[in-house]
Amino acid sequence: MTINQEDALYEFLESVTKPFTLEEAVSFIRMIDPKRSGRLGMEVSALINSRNIAFRFDTKRWVSRRGCFEPVQFVISPTRLELLNGILIPGHRCIPFANPSLLPQEYVFHWQGSPIPRTTTEGPPEEFYPFYHIFGEEYAPQYVARDNPENEEAFNSDPYDDPPEVSIHTLDMRNIYREAAFVPGDRFVVSTLDWKAGVFELERAGKDAWPQEALDAWVKAAEEGFEDSFALLGPGTSTEEQAAYAYWYGGKRMREVPAYALEDFLYEKTNRIETTAYGIETRFWYAGKEIPDRKEPEESRTLPDRTVIEEILFQKKIPISEYAVQSYVRDALYRNQLDIPSILERIVPPILELREPDRGYLAEYVADVLEEFRDSYSLFADKSMGPIRQRVGELHTAVIDLAARLQKGDIDPSWLPKHTFVILSQIQGHAASVLEDLDTDEAPAETELEAMDNSLDSMIETYEDIKELIEESLNSFRRNKLSVVKNTGKTRDEASWKTIQLSVGGTDAWRRIVIPASYSLEDLHGVIQTIFDWKNCYPHYFVLGKLGNTLWDPEGSPESRVRIAELSARGISEILYEYGTKWTVKIIFLFYNDNYIGSEDQLRCIAGAGAAPPENIDGPLRFRKILSALTKGNDAERQGALHELGKNFDPEGFDMEACNRNLSSGAFIKNRAR
Repeated sequence: MTINQEDALYEFLESVTKPFTLEEAVSFIRMIDPKRSGRLGMEVSALINSRNIAFRFDTKRWVSRRGCFEPVQFVISPTRLELLNGILIPGHRCIPFANPSLLPQEYVFHWQGSPIPRTTTEGPPEEFYPFYHIFGEEYAPQYVARDNPENEEAFNSDPYDDPPEVSIHTLDMRNIYREAAFVPGDRFVVSTLDWKAGVFELERAGKDAWPQEALDAWVKAAEEGFEDSFALLGPGTSTEEQAAYAYWYGGKRMREVPAYALEDFLYEKTNRIETTAYGIETRFWYAGKEIPDRKEPEESRTLPDRTVIEEILFQKKIPISEYAVQSYVRDALYRNQLDIPSILERIVPPILELREPDRGYLAEYVADVLEEFRDSYSLFADKSMGPIRQRVGELHTAVIDLAARLQKGDIDPSWLPKHTFVILSQIQGHAASVLEDLDTDEAPAETELEAMDNSLDSMIETYEDIKELIEESLNSFRRNKLSVVKNTGKTRDEASWKTIQLSVGGTDAWRRIVIPASYSLEDLHGVIQTIFDWKNCYPHYFVLGKLGNTLWDPEGSPESRVRIAELSARGISEILYEYGTKWTVKIIFLFYNDNYIGSEDQLRCIAGAGAAPPENIDGPLRFRKILSALTKGNDAERQGALHELGKNFDPEGFDMEACNRNLSSGAFIKNRAR
């Protein structure tokens, strides 16, 4: 597809409201740009499916986002803050019922047929972030910054600290709240008048207007919609995409009232869906479960209609467009390093070993682009973009090189930090997007360049952090490989030690410990209770995660004597520990430590992060809400959070020395015996 054809497809999708066929989409595109029509149907189908930009209606038809969400109704619940100040903050409230290319301040709202006037509201940015969290918590500052140029300037002035105060566009609701006698708990029913332009109509619904049974039915449809989207699409490419597909899979019932506001559902009404970390981003996921890790870099963002150059790079796990390649050429002009081999090494690190025909084709392409750009290139005109392009190009090359080295090495992926390839793929994707944006002769606005530069600082810092963690993991892996070949003269069952990793589902708490392979599951239960400072107050079960088979239960079945060495011998590398009905600990058996010297009362914790949740908290979703109140709530909310967590609770607190003192004191034996 050409650029014009791709633009035409998006124009078609923004206009069509009825289920459409591939032939109808292709016919519209050909009217705009008839070039390369032979493969157009296949390319259109591949693009729609790979980017999830329309919903599959049946075997021959799709439904566009506009066709799904216009005209339908959803709910917005004003907060007490908004009622007191006579405002309404659009924020994330219209996801996914508005065109995602629009920013919230561009939406238009009507009341009784007339547009609602706009006003501005000032305050610390952290007061506004919760109104943008469904976009992804990590993106909330960007949405606040992009509300107006003054905010962008304030955020760009110091990339490491939020400005003390910002101003955002809000709806002036003073007359509406007064005339409609709005009280806390009342809702707005919102009708989508124009999905493409982001136009909506509001009407009041009293807090007692709908029966609870009808609201419960909506919650059921919403939970099933989200869970179906997880099962069929995985974590997806964004929270906005997840929400859109949840409303699609949730069926007609989810797209009509009575209903809850999406934010109320996600953060208050469901215990089956929660927000969880996915690399350096966030997603919605099954409550208490981790998003499965990746064993290789992500490639789904790559265009399905790749050019020859893009296909060569894709085969080497470099999912970039020709525009990013051209940006590397512009960087060569800025550096005044114009030899083709050097440019190729920055695009494709040597470790990836291009085939000679592919190298020749890529070299010829780079030479042609260099010749095309050379005459018109101006170092003076590029002085604002050049340094940023150089830094992001170096980062992109480094990420590709590191991912390739990890793929080529013999390290067990379970040794790597959590979501290693997810994080590397996310950094690579962001860096590639910046390279594409900088493939231009005309510099973007200064504020946009400052935003790019600040974003780049954050990406580089994240890359350095994950690189340091990876190096620590590689060093540990190498030491273990040396220990494996050491002959102790004893059998594994007699003297072996096993390194295992324990992660509390739905939280950031994890521990890595060295434990005798002769320990039984009953012993391991005591260790888990000790290492997370729990008091053995609830029933517990060990299960095989993939099969759900119970290995041991507290009724004292013979499986309670199964040893860790026996599980490893059976090829079992991962099990789950179910504690009560709310907590799950994932147990990964990593490797043997045959040269570890110690007695059975000298097991050790060797790594970890995050404070373990108090066992009395009602599961990971509740735990996350309490942590949010602790860090972002008002004084009363913070006091309430400390009451549940303990007055000295530190969410990031992990004292390895204290943990080892508890283990060496034999506390785990007491926990096991309770």
